Amino acid sequence: MAKNKKNAARKKKTWKEMSPAGKVGTILTAIVQVSLLVAAQRDISHRPAELINGPKAAWRAASFVNFIGPMGYFIFGRKRPATGK
Repeated sequence: MAKNKKNAARKKKTWKEMSPAGKVGTILTAIVQVSLLVAAQRDISHRPAELINGPKAAWRAASFVNFIGPMGYFIFGRKRPATGK
C-alpha cells in the first residue's frame, strides 16, 4: 500500500495539470536550451578547427546534452585569444 502512495506522489504532471507559472517556466527553460544549442552549433560551424579545443565533431555531439553540452563548449571548447601584453 505504501508503495502505491509513493508512485502516486512521484507521478509527473501532464501539461493540463501544470499551473500557468509551471507552464511558463517550462517554456522559458526550453527556449534557453534551444538557444544555447543553436548558438553552440553555429559557433562550431563558423569557428576554424584551430580555435577549438578537440575535434569539432565531438563538440558538436556534446552540445546536444541539455545545458551541460553547450555550456561546456563555451567554457572549455573554445580557445582563448592570446593577450598581447
